[in-house]
Amino acid sequence: MKAVQFKFTIPRYALGLALGRFYPPIYWSGLSCTFGGEIPEPELPGEDWVKVETLLGGICGTDLGTIYLHTSTYNEPFSSFPFTFGHENVGRIAQVGSKVERWQAGERVIVEPLFWCTPRGFAEPCEFCARGEINLCQRYTQGAFAPQIMLGIGSNTGGSWSPYYLGHVSQLYRVPDSLSNENAMLVEPLAYGLHTALTDLPSDDQTVLIIGAGTAGLMVLAALRALGCRAKILVSARYAFQAEAATRLGASKVLLGGDLYAAVAERTGGRLLKPPIGKAVLVGGADRTYDCVGSDSTLDDAIRLTRTGGKVTLVGLPGVAKGVDWTAIFVKELEVKASINYNHAEMYQGKKWKSFDLAIEFLAKTDLDLSWLVTHRYPIGEYNQALRQIGNKKQHQVIKAVFEF
Repeated sequence: MKAVQFKFTIPRYALGLALGRFYPPIYWSGLSCTFGGEIPEPELPGEDWVKVETLLGGICGTDLGTIYLHTSTYNEPFSSFPFTFGHENVGRIAQVGSKVERWQAGERVIVEPLFWCTPRGFAEPCEFCARGEINLCQRYTQGAFAPQIMLGIGSNTGGSWSPYYLGHVSQLYRVPDSLSNENAMLVEPLAYGLHTALTDLPSDDQTVLIIGAGTAGLMVLAALRALGCRAKILVSARYAFQAEAATRLGASKVLLGGDLYAAVAERTGGRLLKPPIGKAVLVGGADRTYDCVGSDSTLDDAIRLTRTGGKVTLVGLPGVAKGVDWTAIFVKELEVKASINYNHAEMYQGKKWKSFDLAIEFLAKTDLDLSWLVTHRYPIGEYNQALRQIGNKKQHQVIKAVFEF
């Protein structure tokens, strides 16, 4: 079967770093770490596993960061190679293990990507998984499999950038008949947005700044509004089509073009001061800032644009940040935290939820519809074209791209 894979070796990595900025297609040409080709179908690793036939496999910013070699090598020990990309997924069960109950071939399912204690075969969970905080599992390198944090980042289970991938029964979520494939595939990024929002939901009288109107930023925005947050939400967008999407999802004001610092100052009652050299200094700013990009510049902006005593949440994976002035954290006594993935311990309306269950609840039982965010579809054989077009979002107006099977 055709698949898009990643294999880390020092020569491949070095070649991509050396030539990629001059000729980006080198990253997925097969000369660097990403390549397409024929691989065998994955086999069930145990009797309590299922094989899933892919319907849609989402292309995530984290995948692109990996392909472009932007991500830190910090996570390398938690991966195994070669791996097939693709953690955003929806498919149909093609095969069930002999001990699988309540699941049948032909059912539409989503596989929750994280490989926490239970999928890894541990009867006794680690301290975090015992609390439902599976995103903080301490055993991603232990148990029955090679190191792997999640689906699409390890050699054990395949990924949704191929016709088939695997899931443990503890990872399966049934897709309601009312839910389109597009909305089902977006359960994963919405769950991430819900986890981010529920970690510390802003109050209605606060001003929130979301930096970035790609999928991550739009999902945080959608989650905040779905959860009933009535705060003033400012969204910094790079392109007009992203601004339109943010407005549709409930942004109070989209900041597009111009001076971002001046725009935030104006809408938060802040004051801009100009040092002899360097960026402007904002006195005042947003109560909460979500950096949903993770670049060096957006991380620097996030801590500068947040008011004294405010909170900054890192949603986009920053990697090895350079050129970030941390002084604002000290001067303003900012609280800086991260949000990673999703878990089984989200508190909402007095009840503990799994992030995926809550995402499915909103998409299936409310008027929340995210399917229109899927703007581009590709067969897996056209992965070269897909990656070229996604690399030029402005021209092709890409919000969410998927591989369709």
